[in-house]
Amino acid sequence: MLMEGGRAAAARNVSSIQMLSVQPDTKPKGCAGCNRKIKDRYLLKALDKYWHEDCLKCACCDCRLGEVGSTLYTKANLILCRRDYLRLFGVTGNCAACSKLIPAFEMVMRAKDNVYHLDCFACQLCNQRFCVGDKFFLKNNMILCQTDYEEGLMKEGYAPQP
Repeated sequence: MLMEGGRAAAARNVSSIQMLSVQPDTKPKGCAGCNRKIKDRYLLKALDKYWHEDCLKCACCDCRLGEVGSTLYTKANLILCRRDYLRLFGVTGNCAACSKLIPAFEMVMRAKDNVYHLDCFACQLCNQRFCVGDKFFLKNNMILCQTDYEEGLMKEGYAPQP
């Protein structure tokens, strides 16, 4: 999930990639990446330019963009895959436990409207980490394990319902 401001910014930086079959009777097009003529059977069209399949790559991870999807992202004169664009320029918001930014590509845990880093998703009283299937409780915007939740209820003067 990107913040609304992030979503609008991302939309301006997205371009489509088209794979086209080279027609044998047409003049070879020049590649925007290497400046050589494209004599392959297929070429890519992106950013209003033509590319060899091997030349249209992410500036960070070097993946071939024609193989990873039909879109590419541009910012700061870089051509990027989605993952690297989000890693460099995207955020999902702040972690409800530590208040630090969460990069948009990172796996998160959610509880109601709160978003957490995986490492921060633990009981905020005893620091017990939760496993898949564990019960947790959200009280006063704090994540609690069952033991701490029930102890808090006992201190408040009422027992939890079985």
